[in-house]
This record gives sequence, C-alpha cells and structure tokens, in this order.
Amino acid sequence: MGKPTGFIDYLREVPIDRAPLERIGDWNEFHPHLEEKRLRNQGARCMDCGVPFCHTGKLISGMAAGCPVRNVIPEWNDLVYRGLWREALDRLHMTNNFPEFTGRVCPAPCEGSCVLGIDEPPVTIKNIEAAIIERGWEEGWVVPEPPATRTGKKVAVIGSGPAGLAAAQQLNRAGHLVTVLERENRPGGLLMYGIPNMKLDKREVVDRRIRLLEAEGIKFLCNANVGDNVEAQLLLRDFDATVICTGATQPRDLALEGRDLRGVHFAMDFLTASTRALLNGGADHSPIHARGKDVVVIGGGDTGTDCVGTSLRQGCRSLVQVEILPRPPLERGTDNPWPEWPKVYKLDYGQEEAAARFGDDPRVYLTTVRKFVGNAQGQLESIVTVEVQWERNARGQLVPVDVPGTEQVRPAQLALLAMGFLGPEQPLLRDLGLECDARSNVQADYGRYATSLKGVFAAGDCRRGQSLVVWAIDEGRGAAAACDRYLMGK
Repeated sequence: MGKPTGFIDYLREVPIDRAPLERIGDWNEFHPHLEEKRLRNQGARCMDCGVPFCHTGKLISGMAAGCPVRNVIPEWNDLVYRGLWREALDRLHMTNNFPEFTGRVCPAPCEGSCVLGIDEPPVTIKNIEAAIIERGWEEGWVVPEPPATRTGKKVAVIGSGPAGLAAAQQLNRAGHLVTVLERENRPGGLLMYGIPNMKLDKREVVDRRIRLLEAEGIKFLCNANVGDNVEAQLLLRDFDATVICTGATQPRDLALEGRDLRGVHFAMDFLTASTRALLNGGADHSPIHARGKDVVVIGGGDTGTDCVGTSLRQGCRSLVQVEILPRPPLERGTDNPWPEWPKVYKLDYGQEEAAARFGDDPRVYLTTVRKFVGNAQGQLESIVTVEVQWERNARGQLVPVDVPGTEQVRPAQLALLAMGFLGPEQPLLRDLGLECDARSNVQADYGRYATSLKGVFAAGDCRRGQSLVVWAIDEGRGAAAACDRYLMGK
C-alpha cells in the first residue's frame, strides 16, 4: 500500500464525459481518461483493506457483489499509484482476458462493494482498469501470446461473444487448436452488434482484440450458424470437444393488441441494424431508424439505455422510456445494504443525453403498455399506457395492478421492446439433444460447465441466463479449464 492516507487525502475524481449535446451528433466513444498524475492519486485512494470485498465475485440478493472475474484490484491500484504500469497490466491480465471491454461496459459491481464506499465515494476502479489496458496497448505491451507447443486436440467454440472469446483464448494458450464459429458476418457477438459504438468502439477496440486472437492462432469462421448452415452433429464428429457460448438471445415479447404493426421491434434488432449500418459506412441507412419519429422504449436496463442513446443519435423527434418498476431511491435503502449492488437512482448516459436534448429524464415509472395503435396501412401511430401499483396476490407475490383512470395515449411511430431475454435460442440445443433447466438454459453446473453430452461444455448467458459481460468472461475462462481437463486428463 503506497499511501496509507490516500483515501483521506484525495477525493473521488472521474473524467468528464463529452457534453451530451455534442456527443449525440456522432457515434464516437464519449469516455475520456484522466491524466496520469490524477489517475495515480485515484489509485492511492485504495485502502488495502483487510478483507477487500471488491474482488469477491459473489451473488448477493441475486446481484453481483464484487468482481466476478476476481480481479486483484488492490494490487493493481497500488501499482498504478507507484507508476508501475507494466506490472499493473500483468496483474490485470492475470484474471481478465479483455479489460478493454469491461473497463468500458461493465457496471462495476466492484465499486458497489468497495469497503471505502461504506461511508465515502468508492475508489474509481473501472476508470483505472480502462486506463491500465489502454496504456498497455499504447506502449506495445499487449502482444500475441501463441502457445509454445500444440496438443493436437481440436476444440470448436460456438459463439464469439465475451464468453466465447475468453474460452477460445484460454484453450488456445493451453495449446489446443481452436475454431470459433459465429453466425454473424463479423466476430464479436454481443460486443460487436449488441452494444452501440459510442459505448464500445468496434474498429478501434473490438477488432483490435480479434486481430490479436487471430495472431495467437485462433481461427474464426463467420456466417457459420450451427444448427442451420453448419450441421451440429458433424461438428461433434470433427472436433475433440465443443464449448457452447451462444448467449441468451431469445427476447421477451409483449403479446398485446397491435404487436404486429410496422414500427414495433425488439430492441436488439434495432441496435444490431444500427451498428451494422454504421460499420457498412452508412449510419443513416439502418432499416429500423428513429429519424423524425416519436420513440417509446419499453423497459429499462442497459439495453433500454442503449436504445435511448441510439434513437437520439438517429434524430428522433421525441422520446419516452416506460418502466414498470418504481423510481429507485437517491440513497441505499435499509433493504439494500453494502456490499450489495446499490439500487439507487442515476442518470445513465442515454437518459443524460435525453435530458439535455428534451429537458428531462425520459423515464416514466410505474407505467406499462396496454395497446399498440396503428393506422389503416398497418403502421404504428401511438401506444396506450397505464399507471400501475404493486400489490400482493393471494399467493403473496408482488404483481402490477392497473390504476383506474390513468390510461394515456402517447404518440409513437417506433416502439422498442427492451424487456430482457428469456434464454438461449433452442434449435441448436434441440439438434444436439442437450438437457435444459427450467428456464430453458443449457443444464451445466457452475464450476463444471459440462452439459449432458460428453465433450460438450456451456458457458455464459446460454448457461446462466442474461447477465453481465464480466460474468461471461468468468464463465468462458471456467469452461475452458473444464474442457482442458477433459481433453488432457488433468
């Protein structure tokens, strides 16, 4: 611990993002980095506490508490404080394959469990993590690390999202011959098409890492949809083991009157179309576009926020985000103690931009949609919403109940369903005959990752359900270790 009084001497400081009205005019990332001296001061705030909850990686009350990949955060905070950036990068890569991804898109459960955060603003762990890895790329310290020898064993990884990439890199470094199959036209999965460019730059950040993985010897096959144009059983025949990392991409639908109207879309279809158009050089040519439209985003969470930010950049006329839950409190409630993830009100980047553009937070709470209304041509024109209150039913469960007299017609030519995901798509799983759990996820125990089929492993959202990028990396690493034990006997 370099400075025992650092958490007393220095206040929490984060870099100032680009101004909202400026950044909605382009698709570039908007998070800058602090200068080195100020970053070292932030590293000094780490207390080197006796029990560092920041890297426990536990689920408490169903939410992540601490870092799921168990980053040794106090160590690299201290190294940054002392100016030992290369050593800090080594510590960071020891547990996290892709800190440039988590340093940008992770909600930082580590900070929610920071011991300093009990009564002071927590350490800026996420900003320091991002700064370490970017320093590593700038200095040329992040280089391909191909294995010295090969085992001759061949492994197929299905899906190139964070879980698939982590599994592939770990298995490749163990000496196995790894082929990653991706159904989209570019590798990256969720990282490429599910997260907008302003949060995670595709060419400068995602492609940079893909190129390094290829240089390490990993083979990527795109437009390879296993169970469709690639026969799953042949895959099992040609490879010694398979790791399934297909994500939980089955969206939750809203079966209401007017659902089939033009203009009602799943959030991920909207986000994917936008990023694909941007990468093809024509951001304005997305087939699902918000330009000049009244947009309603149904659902919160990161996906809902990304729909808000994307709609603003496309030039929507107005924007409302419908949330069925109540507005969170400004401070932790007594039922949400440290080190749980703090469920408090905040303006995420999309809502901050909407407030700057239209004058207020676009979210309306304790509200749900009851009907989609269209014109004679089958085009969405408006939605009908109603306020709700949460009450317990006969079985003691909290359920939303409509408040009489609160119906409201809201203009909408584009409605985006961002209500989460139900689990993995089933055709591949049925083709392989894999057992699934009650939530339709692949049945495979955490820590073992072995499915009901010998030599087939599962990791990430397809196994655990919709979750964070950092959990996917953790599971990809774990599944790779389990797969390696299967192949090598140890």
